[in-house]
Amino acid sequence: MPTMLTIRFLKLHPKAIAPAYATPQAAGMDVAACLEQEIVIPPRRSALVPTGLAIELPDGYEAQLRPRSGLALKHLISLPNTPATIDADYRGEVKVILINHGEDAFTVKHGDRIAQMVIAKVEKAQFVEATHLSETERGAGGFGHTGMAQK
Repeated sequence: MPTMLTIRFLKLHPKAIAPAYATPQAAGMDVAACLEQEIVIPPRRSALVPTGLAIELPDGYEAQLRPRSGLALKHLISLPNTPATIDADYRGEVKVILINHGEDAFTVKHGDRIAQMVIAKVEKAQFVEATHLSETERGAGGFGHTGMAQK
């Protein structure tokens, strides 16, 4: 079993629900909406949904917010900035941007599981200017240069 990382959190609202793993081997914790009133997201619109929580991540880690597959499949609900990053030094309320790609309005209610949160280790990098880069088979090819068909 992997080591369990401890993450401190504050309930900014008494009805807030702490993120939780749905199954023992789940990679992401379910994140729930904390609402006084329902939020209706019209088709092709987005909304900022509060969770009622603030978190304290250890230095060297981030929390990534990702869409829930069931919401994406059944209702075309996603996160436009997926994965969203919560930095270790952020202490404000965790909020989730949901976007409705569907044809029908989507209603978010208090306690609805609206996203997944994955905790990830962050590597720091330093960029160093160079006069040239090493050659590769791919080179500068990108944006579909290999086509869609399996080779």
